[in-house]
Amino acid sequence: QVLLVESGGGLVQSGGSLRLSCAASGRTFSNYIMGWFRQAPGKEREFVSAISRSGDSLSYADSVKGRFTISRDNAKNTVYLQMNSLKPEDTSVYYCAAKEKAGLIFDYWGQGTQVTVSS
Repeated sequence: QVLLVESGGGLVQSGGSLRLSCAASGRTFSNYIMGWFRQAPGKEREFVSAISRSGDSLSYADSVKGRFTISRDNAKNTVYLQMNSLKPEDTSVYYCAAKEKAGLIFDYWGQGTQVTVSS
């Protein structure tokens, strides 16, 4: 079980950067694969990025590859998403999520943080 709380969202101009943080409350944070998802108004939720339990394996959606970087600090129970070269189409609510290693889905979700990129 893990409780997730995102922070770091805000308003930024095209080409700017933001760093999102996801703080986890559980003692077993390192047991979870962590991911970031986003959902824009009128759109379905989409995968953004994921990171393995040890942090040695990273995955990105094609739309953000080369611009976003996911990382984690297990000692601090925190996952990060560094977002550079932001575009208006990145505007979404961004959600942190956790998945058990053997799980089929991400079972635990934060409340989300709004990212708005102006043109």
